[in-house]
Amino acid sequence: MKLKFIADADLNEHLIRTLRGANPGIDFLTASEGGTRGLSDRQIIELAVAANRVIVSHDRSTMTSEFYRFIGQGHSSPGLIIVDQEAEYAIAIENFRILCEASTDSDLRDQVNWVPM
Repeated sequence: MKLKFIADADLNEHLIRTLRGANPGIDFLTASEGGTRGLSDRQIIELAVAANRVIVSHDRSTMTSEFYRFIGQGHSSPGLIIVDQEAEYAIAIENFRILCEASTDSDLRDQVNWVPM
């Protein structure tokens, strides 16, 4: 199955535009397109699960802890990718691309992955 992504409202949209430009086939919704703006972390996780999309966020604290809480309660999720805001931009883009190309939906399921790796 092809991976699908949804951005948390805090994700830099330039990252998404760059990824779309490099890979026009990527299925990656911005926060506006995906409806995540103004939602709580839990609501974003539930929305992503319903849409079978991996969440991509810069929020390494509250989103990560809510994701682990959600999984710990026996739920399942397509996954969470945390992109480090401090990372060099080109390295973050390349690491994201590699992670996506090398992963299947089962590889990311119920996991938090970090970019750069």
